[in-house]
Order: sequence, then structure tokens, then C-alpha cells
Amino acid sequence: MHRAMLGLTLPRIARLLLAVMSLLAERCRADGGGPSLAERVIWAVNAGGDAHTDVHGIHYKKDPLEGKVGKASDYGMRLPILRSNPEDQILYQTERYNEDTFGYEVPIREEGDYILVMKYAEVYFAQSQQKVFDVRLNGHVVVKDLDIFDRVGHSTAHDEIVPFSIQRGKLSVRDEVSTFNGKLTVEFVKGYYDNPKICALYVMKGLLEDVPKLQPHPGLEKRDEYEEDEDEEGEGGDDAGKKSTSTAPKDRVRSGPRTPNPYAADNSSLMFPILVAFGVFIPTLFCLCRL
Repeated sequence: MHRAMLGLTLPRIARLLLAVMSLLAERCRADGGGPSLAERVIWAVNAGGDAHTDVHGIHYKKDPLEGKVGKASDYGMRLPILRSNPEDQILYQTERYNEDTFGYEVPIREEGDYILVMKYAEVYFAQSQQKVFDVRLNGHVVVKDLDIFDRVGHSTAHDEIVPFSIQRGKLSVRDEVSTFNGKLTVEFVKGYYDNPKICALYVMKGLLEDVPKLQPHPGLEKRDEYEEDEDEEGEGGDDAGKKSTSTAPKDRVRSGPRTPNPYAADNSSLMFPILVAFGVFIPTLFCLCRL
């Protein structure tokens, strides 16, 4: 009887174990079994430079425009690039620029949600309004008046991230829709200030939260906080203005020692000469009256 019960129990245990293993396998696939970041990238180029594989496993191919359009520059190689991993600074140190509008064509065969990531660093100009240009995606302006120095400063990594989707032969980006013919054209548009450029770029399948973030930029964080405070003061009206005025002295830097208040001095010493003069004046007046 014990053997019969054991014979009935073993198949049940086996089926239970198989069910548990199947559930665990499904959970693993749901949590981390999808394609990696590098596998989601369908196209990547190190503009103006050689092939490079970054810390995320993304393989950037050598610039296909070499010898065809624009000029390659490695001027940034002499500078460290802030906010970027040391292994990937090369992506921001080389660039391609042109004296006219230029761009790249990216073949896309599948529908879905995509992200265009463009990498920049200003390594030549040391002030804003020196290099300003637009970026177009299949004719749609997705970045307007890009001034890299104004955004992040000198020799500092900056990524422009543009989400878009392709569904049923239509490209949707920035609330605009156009017909899609299988090629994504990324153009850097010549403006009034110098020449357009690009350091590196890639296209990946996914959403904004899938894009690796650059290292924090303390200066930008402080500026953003300052701008947010200004916005809150503007929306808050007089009460917010009064609050700001009351808290401002805490952060004010004094230029030197406080000036003594002349009105706070002790005026008792001035009374003695007055009393003496008054004491002399009364007897003199009395004597004159008797004469």
C-alpha cells in the first residue's frame, strides 16, 4: 500500500516541480530576459571618428560620411569631457561638421517606439551664440536653436534625446505625423551662427526610461533649481515675493565689516557744554538787568 501511495505521489511532485520551474522561467523572461540595451540599438555612428564600443555594449561604427560630406575634427582629443565615462570620452571628443546642412540616413524596417540619441560637446567656442543650429527628423524640427555651450558649458557632454514612433507607415514625432518610407533622415541644419555638427548618435528601440543617463552636472542642477524658484515666486504673487525677500539675507555675502550706526552713539557728552553755557548766561543776564 505504501508503494502504491508513493507511486501516486511521485508523478504529482514531478508535475508540481515542472509547474514551478515554468513559472520561474516566465518570471525571469519578464524581468530581465528581454533584449539588452546593445541589442535594442539598430544603428550607431561615432561621427568624425573610428569605431568604438561603449560601456553599455553599444557598438558605434566608423563614420560613413568620411571623405564624402563635411569635415571630421578631433580637436576635442586634447580636452577631458565632463559628465562622460572616461572610456567613452572619445564619443564626444571627435565630431563632424559642415558649412551647410548635412545628415545621416538610418534604415528602419520594423514598427514600434524608437529613441534617437545625439551626443554633443562644445570643445572650441567659449561662449554662447557662437554655434547655433537646428536638428530635423524627416523634415520635422525636433531640436530648435541648439546652443551647446549655452546648455552645458565648455567641454561638457550633452545628449539630445528625441523619442518617435513608426506605425502603419507613419512617423510620429513632436506631435507631428508624416509618411515613412523606411528611411529615417537626421539632418543638422545650417543656421546664422557657425556650422552645424554632431559628435555621435544612435537609434534604439525603446522608451525614454531605457536611455542611459549622463553623469550629474552640479552647475545645471543649481541653475534648474534657481529657475524653478523664480517660477514659483512669479506664480506665488506678493506673498511669495515677501517670502523670498525675507530669506534673501541668509545667502547674501557681506563685502566687509558693518558700518557703525552714527545715530546709535551716546549723546550725553554733548549736554555738558550746553549746561555750562546756560549757567554762565543766566548770571550775566541778571547783572545786565541791574545796571
